[in-house]
Amino acid sequence: MSTTIHQRKRGLDTLITEDGHVIPPGLGVTTAPNFQPLGGGRAAINGDFAMTAGEVQHVLTALRRGGITVVSLHNHALDDNPRLFYTHFWATGDGVTLAKALRAGLDQTAIIR
Repeated sequence: MSTTIHQRKRGLDTLITEDGHVIPPGLGVTTAPNFQPLGGGRAAINGDFAMTAGEVQHVLTALRRGGITVVSLHNHALDDNPRLFYTHFWATGDGVTLAKALRAGLDQTAIIR
């Protein structure tokens, strides 16, 4: 598998491997946003984005621009292919505004929507 995967769409058929073994999406190699309604149109959000190196700065910029706090940037594996980076995020506010900010972050990735 090419390490330039960020140049094409990533979908369910994209294999993430570590030491020659396929890592299934359920083991944390996916983007996972979570919403909790707070009432009055407000929400709390958290979760993480899975990104290739070329997507990292674009996603972080989009999240911060939308008022979402970036909590951490890290790796989950030592030798995954393609190399993935993860950012955890957090915010509270107007639910629609937060959803739009998350969408802006998603739009900076090559995942298939």
